[in-house]
Amino acid sequence: MDHVDLITRQWAAERPDLDTRAMAVIGRVARLSMAYTQGMQRTFARYGLNPAKFDVLATLLRSGPPYALSPGALLDTTMVASGTMTNRIDRLEQDGLVERRKNPEDSRSVIIALTPRGLTLINEMMAAHVATQMQLLEGLTAEEQAALTSLLAKALHSAETANARAEA
Repeated sequence: MDHVDLITRQWAAERPDLDTRAMAVIGRVARLSMAYTQGMQRTFARYGLNPAKFDVLATLLRSGPPYALSPGALLDTTMVASGTMTNRIDRLEQDGLVERRKNPEDSRSVIIALTPRGLTLINEMMAAHVATQMQLLEGLTAEEQAALTSLLAKALHSAETANARAEA
């Protein structure tokens, strides 16, 4: 029995008329997210990063050579507010991990690029990050991981569809 089981049993005793199956799923996903985040944040900290800085550096790395994107493209891939992105870029620039360069396609704008130091750090950190993620899932077989990935994708689609309907 885990913490979520305890909560749903309490609800069953107090309000037996409620179907708490969804609560059990969402509660476990929330607790799982917190556990995964905690494990990954330890890895980020070993490299002097936080999730926000990691997100920008990883986005630039996965964009491929020349490891540079416009601030707008970074905004699109990270889904944060403009001011938040500016703050992240400023801090990474102060750390010497990214630099602002003139956009070769439009000299009126800039692109954000990994510095050699930033490229080295994020490449090294990515190996540790993936290893951490593998450790966090080591209790599941490859087949269980594939099944969970499929179920989570379906659950995510369902939740996003329900939210879109509710907003319309």
